[in-house]
Amino acid sequence: MKKGRKKKRHIGFRIFVGFQILLMALVLGAVAFYYFSGLGEQISAMQKEARELVEASTEETFRAVETSLVYDANGQQISALKGEKDVYYLESEEIPAYVKAAIISIEDKKFYNHPGYDLEAILRAAKAYLDNGEVTQGGSTITQQLARGIFLTSEKTWQRKVEEIFVAVELEGKYSKEDVLEFYLNNIYFANGYYGIGAASYGYFSKPVEELSLSEIAFLCAIPNNPTLYDPTEQMENTLKRRNRILDQMRIDGKITEATYTQAVNEGIVLNQTPREKYDYVETYTWYCASRALMELQGFQFQTEFASEEERTDYQERYEQLYTECQSSLYRKGYRIYTSIDMEMQKSLQNSVDWVLSGYTETNEEGVYALQGSAVCIDNHNGMVKAIVGGRDQKLTGYTLNRAYQSFRQPGSAIKPLLVYTPALERGYVPDSPVLDEEIEDGPQNADGVFEGEMTLRQAVEKSKNTVAWSLLEELSPETGLNYLKAMNFARLSEEDVQLPAALGGFTTGASALEMAAGYATIQNDGKYRQPTCILTITDSDGNVIYEAPQSESPVYQQNAARMMTDIMRGVLTEGTGAGLALEGMPAVGKTGTTNSRKDGWFVGFTRYYTTSVWVGYDMPRELLLSGDDMEAVYGRSP
Repeated sequence: MKKGRKKKRHIGFRIFVGFQILLMALVLGAVAFYYFSGLGEQISAMQKEARELVEASTEETFRAVETSLVYDANGQQISALKGEKDVYYLESEEIPAYVKAAIISIEDKKFYNHPGYDLEAILRAAKAYLDNGEVTQGGSTITQQLARGIFLTSEKTWQRKVEEIFVAVELEGKYSKEDVLEFYLNNIYFANGYYGIGAASYGYFSKPVEELSLSEIAFLCAIPNNPTLYDPTEQMENTLKRRNRILDQMRIDGKITEATYTQAVNEGIVLNQTPREKYDYVETYTWYCASRALMELQGFQFQTEFASEEERTDYQERYEQLYTECQSSLYRKGYRIYTSIDMEMQKSLQNSVDWVLSGYTETNEEGVYALQGSAVCIDNHNGMVKAIVGGRDQKLTGYTLNRAYQSFRQPGSAIKPLLVYTPALERGYVPDSPVLDEEIEDGPQNADGVFEGEMTLRQAVEKSKNTVAWSLLEELSPETGLNYLKAMNFARLSEEDVQLPAALGGFTTGASALEMAAGYATIQNDGKYRQPTCILTITDSDGNVIYEAPQSESPVYQQNAARMMTDIMRGVLTEGTGAGLALEGMPAVGKTGTTNSRKDGWFVGFTRYYTTSVWVGYDMPRELLLSGDDMEAVYGRSP
């Protein structure tokens, strides 16, 4: 028996020794990999940089804000983007206890106990990285979020994540927990240009933070997690749902009683926004383009096609997070943004839209005109946007939807040159090729209700014959036609659009005025596509160029096909649906488009110099009850 016990002890000892040797080997291997792979040097450099960043900081570092300026094509300032953090900065003792409790309950429960990072959260993020091959989860503490917002970028790489942890540790070493929380609550972004809880309180409720109710505090604390998703001016329902989650977490954490929770969660929220300078359509578009330019600088790859719905959802989440962070940086980084916008052209285009629709005064519950329009003008020499109108001009507080790039509507017959006719011209058709206008079983009717039999392709385009477009797309295949739109980054195409009604503009969602203008500009540019934008250059506050618009083109149509299509569309303005709209002394081309039940009216055309698209319709689609003269105005007549 004694020998048996000794044998078991020896076996146990050998297992223990073996385990220790294996563990030591793993540690040594990790250490060797750390040093000999170059990671050691890289990580040491990041740690050194983090220490230097924090050592150089002072309390003023967390109060500082620089105004970004936007300029038009002539160097005149269009707008200034200035955060109001410096005006509404609150000391720690001025911040209500409920604000601190709410943000800690929802963002970082271990805030007062961790050294700047949460190991468990980091391990979860590391596992997600191993599973997905990229950083897909945050795991960031309040201190890490502060580190990222003040000192670093939002780039999702392991290197940035490691440096973020180093900066967070240094911050907690130099500043107290109350200091860190003060800095954080004064620097986080609350959407719509509001930085810090003080600015958000005045911005959304027109009162100081100490006068907010618990429900209003939780409501505001819902926004920073994702300022796009929880923007209360656009996504009130989402904001309220997250407010309720915050209140529930505060109840669970013992920060509020059951009765207080019930009262707060049942309290209605009514925004009372402080009047501020109106943001017009030029400003919203320039900010949109500038934010995307900054996303490019961080290596973001834009997509319009996805292999699955899961991939689309993941992309949208990554897009929204980075877009929000880049947009918010416009309010504090002091950029100088130079654009292609010509303000004289902008005024003319806005006046044209307003003049055409001036007789239609019906408004919705918010006082916004019911009948709307949008228009985009592109410079054909470089593909840059010169003017953009997102709706009718009204004296409203804040800004409304910029329909020129944010609204997607059925393009009707205006899509035919892009989707059907130019592709057909690449495949052997010419302007005088015979085509047949005849009734098609289960097919479309023509707008005039007439079938004219054999005619030329040119005549079919001029008369906008639906039957001919339908038959040609059937010959091409809907998939082939849609591939041309995909090549020009039409963003709202879906698998349901791969069908013959697409020949007539019958899409699940549709196209924007910006996309339509860029598509026609591609035909004018001998078939070469240029991504539309208005950003020429962005510099930092010291004048160093950090972004220049790439002058790149990608072939979509064959040159000969594009030129034949241009020649055909001249007849639309002299003999066809746009008869009488040709310009005197200057060659011009164009195409009209009207959808079923006249819910949308379109005109897209170009000269040698500019391409312009115009849309008219209701935000909630319904029949356009425009007079004949006004429909002609939509199709190109303006003052």
